[in-house]
Amino acid sequence: MSQLRTTKAGLVACGVICAFIFLYSRNPSPEEAEEEPIHLAVVECGFYPDELCSALFEGKKAAPQIAQFCKPPYNSEILALLHTSRNCSRMTQGLHFITRPLSAEEGNFSLAYVISVHKELAMFVRLLRAIYAPQNVYCVHIDEKAPKKFKSAMQTFVNCFENVFISSKTQKMAHDGPKRLQAEINCMRDLVHSTFEWQYVMNLCGQEFPIKTNKEIIHYIRTKWKDKNITPMTIPPQNTKPKTGQRPPEPNPEENTYISPNIRFKQKPPHNLTVYSGSAYYALTRKFVGFILTDPRAKDMLQWSKDIHSPEQHYWVTLNRLKDAPGATPDAVWEGSIRATKRRTEEGDGHKGCTGHDAQDTCVYGLGDLPGLIQSPALFANFEPSSTDPLVVACLERQHRLKALRQAEVPTEPHWQFPRETSLSSQPHH
Repeated sequence: MSQLRTTKAGLVACGVICAFIFLYSRNPSPEEAEEEPIHLAVVECGFYPDELCSALFEGKKAAPQIAQFCKPPYNSEILALLHTSRNCSRMTQGLHFITRPLSAEEGNFSLAYVISVHKELAMFVRLLRAIYAPQNVYCVHIDEKAPKKFKSAMQTFVNCFENVFISSKTQKMAHDGPKRLQAEINCMRDLVHSTFEWQYVMNLCGQEFPIKTNKEIIHYIRTKWKDKNITPMTIPPQNTKPKTGQRPPEPNPEENTYISPNIRFKQKPPHNLTVYSGSAYYALTRKFVGFILTDPRAKDMLQWSKDIHSPEQHYWVTLNRLKDAPGATPDAVWEGSIRATKRRTEEGDGHKGCTGHDAQDTCVYGLGDLPGLIQSPALFANFEPSSTDPLVVACLERQHRLKALRQAEVPTEPHWQFPRETSLSSQPHH
């Protein structure tokens, strides 16, 4: 109770101080108007909500107006550092990147990532610093339609890392479709030719965030999957209308899987392949990626997939069920906790409801979803920055970093820790 009283007192003080600063900054004196504009980090709330986040993770509610005042100004701070720090070492320290493996297990097991982005540079930076480890390697695919300034800023940023690079080929991408699939395969080809000896590759979009630390992800892959690919099978939610060119997947009576019926396609799948329906997200072994890039069945399946809707939901899981594919799981059912999702149709069965709001039957996480998120077995969660409460990701980010540092088996550097009271605003600006 004493901690809660302290939390409430801190939040009230935060609200009063922030309101005063906000009103004062809206009405500058004539002398002040001629001075250099006040940085956004000064006029927003300076109280970083450590206690607020802790309360939210415990399922306690916070006054909406206090949470509104206390949202940390991440976007402005990250962009300011990117635009003003010309020294890469200074920038990575200012952005609190972890620059050494945190354990021997992590140092000896490298992950590769395919990350697709088209907007929200600041969100991408936050994602990268959460999943970043110097022994990992990251291929970033930038949508060909992205603005030139965004592409230029991304290139400047990734140039500061030896293990982060832009894909050699770009596509005009949609959220799903053949071009998304091709873009990921292009990145895989680049990753195979990189000098990094990675063991698994995973795919992300720039608007996602990890729930598990790098150490936890590696432990999950090594202990549960043991050189097997993870391509989760999915059961379509009830009352979902079929997508163009398809019927809803039909149950296979012989096993607990769902087969896509290939209805209204121009031709049957190549090599008499049975097309399965699954997740667009995966964790694949390096040998399986080599198989994808060279095997005639994989190449022909990719060509055939250009005629279907959302081929990424069929391609990976179908090829992973081939018995002779490296790391194949031909008998897998609904396994592999890669993405955390909440659907309205599952309420009362798999979760207690969505405290944010629904978007096409999928929950856009709210503050009340935080306790369930950190208990989820999934590795990542998807967030739409324009519609997600910024405090949701801010609290997840802080909890994720604290957990990673607690798990560290090496001495930690001071700049790896986030400042307690002011997000990134303690860093100097020039």
